[in-house]
Amino acid sequence: MKLGIDFGLTNTDAVLVEGERMVRRWTLHHTGPARLEVLQQVLAAQNLELSRLSAIATTGGLHRNLPEQVGGVRVHKVGEAEAIGRGGLALAGLGRALVVSAGTGTAMIAAREGSFEHVTGSAVGGGTLLGLSRLLIGTADPLELARLAEAGDPGGVDSTLADAIGGGIGHLPASATAVNFGKVAELEHPPSREDIAAGLFTIVGQVIGVIALNAARAAGLERIVIVGHLPDLEPLRQALERVWQFYLVEPRPLIPPHSGWATALGAALSLGEA
Repeated sequence: MKLGIDFGLTNTDAVLVEGERMVRRWTLHHTGPARLEVLQQVLAAQNLELSRLSAIATTGGLHRNLPEQVGGVRVHKVGEAEAIGRGGLALAGLGRALVVSAGTGTAMIAAREGSFEHVTGSAVGGGTLLGLSRLLIGTADPLELARLAEAGDPGGVDSTLADAIGGGIGHLPASATAVNFGKVAELEHPPSREDIAAGLFTIVGQVIGVIALNAARAAGLERIVIVGHLPDLEPLRQALERVWQFYLVEPRPLIPPHSGWATALGAALSLGEA
C-alpha cells in the first residue's frame, strides 16, 4: 500500500491507496508545515506500521525538507501542481479539466492526460474567509460561520444589480451581486452577524468561481473540478452554484466526493509512474 500526504497551511491530509483505489483517508488539524514529527503523527493517527507501506508520497508545505526515507521506506516528493491535477482528475473520472484547489488559498491547475500546469490562482480562499470572519463577527470556527451564513442573507450587505441599475444586465439577473459589501457604508445600523457571514461566503465563492471560469476558457478546458476542504462548507458550494447559474455554465463544474483529499490522493497515484 502507498501513503499519500498533503501538508497544507491549515490541515494535513492523508490517504492510504491500494492499487489505484483510496482505501482510507484522514486529516490532522493545525499541524503546520511538513516535518518528520508531523509525518510520524500521520502514521500514529491510524496505527500504521511502516512495514505495511511500499512507499510514501508527500506534497505541500515544505515537504521537500523531509528525509529521503523513513524507517527504510522511500519518501517521494511530488510537486503540488501534479498532485492537485492528478487527484482531481481521478476523483472526477475525467481525462482533462481545470482542477481548482480551494483550501486556505486557491490554486488552479490545467490538467491534461499526464500534463499538469499551474495556470493561475488567488490569495482568496478559506484563510480569507476565516480571517475576515474573526475580524468582523468574532469567530474563526468554520462550522459556526457556516451556520450563521445559512441563517443570513447576503443581500443584507451586498448591493445587487437591482440596487445599482434597477435591473439585470446581459445574462445576469437583477439579483446578481453588483458590489460585495456595497450596502454597508450606508446602513444606519450594523448588519447582523448572519448577513455578514452570508456576505463573506458570497465574496469568496464569487472570486474563486469567476477566476476559475476565466482560467478554464483561457486554457481551452471545458470541464472544471473543484477540490479541497473549502467546498465542504455548504454556503460556499451555494455561492459557487450561483456563479455557475449567473454565467450559464454548462456542463456544471464538479465537486467530487472526498474532494478534500484530492491532493494527497494525487501524490500517491503519481507513484504509479515513479
